[in-house]
Amino acid sequence: MEHRVVITGMGVVAPNAIGLNDFIDAIKNGVSGIEFDQQLADLQFSCQIAAKPKLKEEQISTCFSPLELRNFNSTGILYGVIAGMEAWADAGLAINGSNEPNWDYGTIFGACTSGIAKFHESIYKIDEQNVKKLGSTVVAQTMNSGISAYLGGKLGLGNQVSTNSSACCTGTESLILAFERVKYGHAVIMLAGSTSDSGPYVWGGFDAMKVCTYKHNESPKHGSRPMSNTASGFVPGSGAGAFVVESLTHALARGAKIYAEILGGNVNSGGQRGTGTMTAPSPIAVQKCIQNALTNAQIDANEVDVINGHLTATAMDALEIDNWAKALNRKGENFPLINSLKGMVGHCLAASGSIECVAAVLQIKHNFIFPNVNCEDLNPAITDLINENKIPQQMVSKQINTLVKASFGFGDINACIVFKKYHKS
Repeated sequence: MEHRVVITGMGVVAPNAIGLNDFIDAIKNGVSGIEFDQQLADLQFSCQIAAKPKLKEEQISTCFSPLELRNFNSTGILYGVIAGMEAWADAGLAINGSNEPNWDYGTIFGACTSGIAKFHESIYKIDEQNVKKLGSTVVAQTMNSGISAYLGGKLGLGNQVSTNSSACCTGTESLILAFERVKYGHAVIMLAGSTSDSGPYVWGGFDAMKVCTYKHNESPKHGSRPMSNTASGFVPGSGAGAFVVESLTHALARGAKIYAEILGGNVNSGGQRGTGTMTAPSPIAVQKCIQNALTNAQIDANEVDVINGHLTATAMDALEIDNWAKALNRKGENFPLINSLKGMVGHCLAASGSIECVAAVLQIKHNFIFPNVNCEDLNPAITDLINENKIPQQMVSKQINTLVKASFGFGDINACIVFKKYHKS
């Protein structure tokens, strides 16, 4: 038996806001979380701006005990747990206080790295032959599945508890995996999402590759420029987004609020063949991913109202728009409205898909389209394909029925998911 699947709770730790209420205000108003980073400057990074969430002590202490915070140094787990716990509470779900786990509830919570700063700290202790000083939590903080392990324990989850890892596709893929698990009856509720660490040990490799912008160290808010003719590379970011993914039947039975319905999705790879490489997407694979997602969701391309793109503020933005136009067979005035969150939060890497999906679903629930910022000088290669009015630079009030979100990642991998406004039927 197949089940309809809905989103009943969300949580977010983003560079421009912590928590749903502040986040929706921030994205409506184009608020940027990108700032100058003195540590990156001291380390002589080319890109000296970054987008990091600003957590307050009370936000941390709500989710972690003083004992848990002793020798704790994993921003990714911190962000992910806070976002995950907010999503759980937002869905009206209680924390399991029983001695037995809830066998119908689980989590697939993604990450690409975990506790990199903690790992660095530990290496120095080993080099100094102080292995015994590593502490008892170093493994939980540095294993990639640390985030799902922490959440599984805090919530008493007895179904699948695991971490997916697929570069910048991680967050979008986690939602698709959770959707499939609930759709086919393997779980009733899944906590989905993804998280990404902050700091130079995460971002240094990208700076060395020269894919980050170095032209806006004096003007951080203007640094991330998706679809702009003066885009010069992405701004590194971090954070987490989380979702309670639930069967519609269960959600209705407990009177849960419903943000949106998930209709389907698709993940694939170009196999690094043809023009696809470790860092460049295969256009054929991207187009197939989008088209297969629509097929799985059983909708026609002409039903798509809004696209939330990956759009990183690099030279690849024009290629992405071209791929969307070909995949949907829509261009010019017939192209859907499209936006990118990265102008406000930078590229949050493994967390990008989940944070951006939170923004996408909020648009559906609250009938608006958040503005594209820093693209007043649109790339001519993009406006040759689609009309300028399809890239709103001010917030638009609009009822959205169907929204498609895609993420594309290193390794020539792709993920695309289809959301729809929930209608009783």
